[in-house]
Amino acid sequence: MRIAIVNDMPLAVEALRRALAYEAAHQVVWVAANGLEAVQQCAANTPDLILMDLIMPVMDGVEATRRIMAESPCAIVIVTVDREQNVHRVFEAMGFGALDVVDTPVLGGSNPREAAAPLLRKILNIGWLIGQSEKRVAQVSAQPRVSGVLGGLVAIGSSAGGPAALESLLKGLPQDFAAAIVLVQHVDQVFAAGMAEWLSSSCGLNVRLAQDGEAPQAGTVLLAGTNHHIRLLKNGTLAYTAEPVNEIYRPSIDVFFESIARYWNGDAVGVLLTGMGRDGAQGLKLMRQQGFLTIAQDQQSSSVYGMPKAAAAIDAAVEIRPLNKIAPRLLEIFAK
Repeated sequence: MRIAIVNDMPLAVEALRRALAYEAAHQVVWVAANGLEAVQQCAANTPDLILMDLIMPVMDGVEATRRIMAESPCAIVIVTVDREQNVHRVFEAMGFGALDVVDTPVLGGSNPREAAAPLLRKILNIGWLIGQSEKRVAQVSAQPRVSGVLGGLVAIGSSAGGPAALESLLKGLPQDFAAAIVLVQHVDQVFAAGMAEWLSSSCGLNVRLAQDGEAPQAGTVLLAGTNHHIRLLKNGTLAYTAEPVNEIYRPSIDVFFESIARYWNGDAVGVLLTGMGRDGAQGLKLMRQQGFLTIAQDQQSSSVYGMPKAAAAIDAAVEIRPLNKIAPRLLEIFAK
């Protein structure tokens, strides 16, 4: 994979170079010391992937991500040395289309290959998403719905560009919204708690990580919070599961939507927002086949028109709406 590094710290650049050297297929095509250089370099020589620092002189990683995704779009992973201090910047960059975030590898450790492993796993996943690696796409099949009496539920899936899209959508809903909400966003578990806190503070809703064994309920927005998949069980509670192990998206939106199609017996709406790849499209179609309303974000309002496009291509969405029209539609459906 052709990879660019954007970082003003020579030690961090060297750590990234050494980590990438463990995979012969990876080639560093250029290095930029600030965001403005990155925007210019990317326009002249667009790589497959950019490893983007956040705090830099001249132009930071958030603005560089915004400019690159608007002018010379490519896959971007945020690389940071202090995720706790930079959590808001991380999600702002992801709102502009960055796909994921990872800690900067540490030089001089006792096991440098082990230190490089998290970054290399991220790059492998990005390769699957952009077609640089062979991948298996999980196929889900329709199952009979289980009878029961449950309330209203909004199931939302998102990926690249998702944090900003989720913030916008949730801001359009009142604190006493009449349906439960469960979010599946492609984000590493080490950043999931920070994302829940960020959404909660910015939207004014009660957003927190979903816990094993709890049931979705109105008044609470639950976010999938681990690198395992999240499912709805027959008894109406949520559970994390490692299966299917070969699913490249973790947590998988398809896995969650399929469980809703099978086990949710109340009113439900499936919403698929901006993202790269096609996760969620098959699961959204299963929800539609089971009689649920399904909504996909439109191209014009999507930061990355991949997952909603895949859903539209297989007729999985009953409605295709701009982002600012989704919350009002949900309010119509779940009016008290």
